[in-house]
Amino acid sequence: MKKLILSAAIVLGTLSAQAGTILVKNPMVQTVTQDEYKEVDAVPAAIKTALDNAYPGVKLEKAYVNDKKEYKIDIVVRDVKSTVYTDAQGNILKK
Repeated sequence: MKKLILSAAIVLGTLSAQAGTILVKNPMVQTVTQDEYKEVDAVPAAIKTALDNAYPGVKLEKAYVNDKKEYKIDIVVRDVKSTVYTDAQGNILKK
């Protein structure tokens, strides 16, 4: 009888240890850096020329500029909307 009680206590003790709470911490933190772009009314002529050469029939929707004088330009070419990044000289940047 003692062995039966001892066995039951051991089995119940191991089951209660399995039912404990587990804390899971998520150390993954996502950091997003984004340059601050401000909307502008007009872009330099070099940018217009570069966009006309690269995308025939392009229409400029909106233009934004950041502190580094990089332009973010929303364009429409043949009813397809896109965003293009350029510098002040009209060089297209890859972002």
